[in-house]
Amino acid sequence: MRKENVMDGYSKIDQYNPDTIRSISEKYTGILRDIGEDPTREGLVKTPERVAKALQYLTHGYDLDPAQILKSAMFTEEYQQMVIVRDIEVYSLCEHHMLPFFGKAHVAYIPKGRIVGLSKVPRVVDAYARRLQVQERLTVQIRDCIQDTLAPAGVAVVIEAQHMCMIMRGIQKQHSVATTSAFTGEFNQDVTRAEFLRLIAAKS
Repeated sequence: MRKENVMDGYSKIDQYNPDTIRSISEKYTGILRDIGEDPTREGLVKTPERVAKALQYLTHGYDLDPAQILKSAMFTEEYQQMVIVRDIEVYSLCEHHMLPFFGKAHVAYIPKGRIVGLSKVPRVVDAYARRLQVQERLTVQIRDCIQDTLAPAGVAVVIEAQHMCMIMRGIQKQHSVATTSAFTGEFNQDVTRAEFLRLIAAKS
């Protein structure tokens, strides 16, 4: 996938790799035949190409460096209280069935000499989410990236998501929500973790 419009330490995807599009499209033409469809009929003629472009967009996180996103907006600051960015929208693809899972992430860190531009936290979430994922690994990757890059006193990540592989197939439970969490440093202390959980649970 080609990357254009470099800004804020990451690259926005505006163009697609034509060789990759062609390769994926050819495979999806075969898939359409395999499920009993006619890939030459009007409604499906351009479907393989559309799917190929959608997949490239939904997995463009492989082309992003989450640590570099954070480094592009790090600042020296003596603030030492909890910083929370909550209700970050998450959209990803489950690597087991390549069906979507979606929900919200809540991320906090306690600075220790360095802070980061608030918009960079959702960008890190998105950089990891736009890959084939499992929710458990996604949670840990976000935590570790912030901890390793900023070296704060602690990081907390909670993700709440619905999985289409559970809603549309298999057990078919429409209202089930999976919650995962990962903590480092001061958030491993009961009092600090409880404060974080209370704050993300509070309604505006």
